[in-house]
Amino acid sequence: MPDKRLIIVTGPTAVGKTDYCITLARKYDSPVISCDSRQIYRQMKIGTAVPSDEELAAVRHYFIRELDITTPYSAGQYEIDALALVRRLFTEGHDTLIMAGGSSFYVEAIRHGLSTIPDTPPTLRQELSSLLKSNGLQSLADELRRLDPKGWEAVDRQNGQRVLRALEVVRMTGRSFTAFRQYEAKKREFSIKTICLDRPREELYRRIDARVDAMIEEGLIEEVRKLVPYKGLNALHTVGYTEIFDYLDNKIPLEEAIRLIKRNTRHYAKKQLSWWRRAEDIEWLFL
Repeated sequence: MPDKRLIIVTGPTAVGKTDYCITLARKYDSPVISCDSRQIYRQMKIGTAVPSDEELAAVRHYFIRELDITTPYSAGQYEIDALALVRRLFTEGHDTLIMAGGSSFYVEAIRHGLSTIPDTPPTLRQELSSLLKSNGLQSLADELRRLDPKGWEAVDRQNGQRVLRALEVVRMTGRSFTAFRQYEAKKREFSIKTICLDRPREELYRRIDARVDAMIEEGLIEEVRKLVPYKGLNALHTVGYTEIFDYLDNKIPLEEAIRLIKRNTRHYAKKQLSWWRRAEDIEWLFL
């Protein structure tokens, strides 16, 4: 498919990817293929800033609210599913397709393909899960830093499940977690153009704060309350959910939970930008 093109639009949270992708989708008569590891879950609507009903009606979207929260999903599976969809849409007559990328790992799975991480023995996972519960996240992060400094630097250390996964890999294989985040440089039969959106830092932070306030008004607390029985799931170890879980557990007041969501979202946006600044073949667009 040498004449077919996939345009991937990525960038930090709250930068404006949804509006930009809908504009592009209308221009090229394309659907929008979501590349977000959390928006794929039906029960995570408000906290993941899923496009509004009006936006979803304006352009056909894929991989939005398609799975139940209890369904495990990975970047590797997304690579398989999304590529199958892309190829089908191309054969149906589309020449250009638009992909909205919020999850860097998912985007790179499409751009380059992922190396395969070995399955973790259940006994090792149980051991580390017990350590996480009994000793806390910091103890696992300290062990990761000792065993795998590169993995410690790369992983989201506020996310217990990701720290646990990185430790699983280094204990199991003796290799850095980052070795399995290398890409296999699989050749795609269509061209890929990647656009990374950005805004002035203070403007981006204002947009993040406004989005968090809007989420609270739209019912984020009730959304999270319904997910309390599932809060141990990896998908819910996510900014906006962990803080509200702590509020519902009476660990922190609501005002502190909101402040932490804003702070942690800003940190996440910085991490996203740092990731893309290291990437190759990126076209930057400042809004």
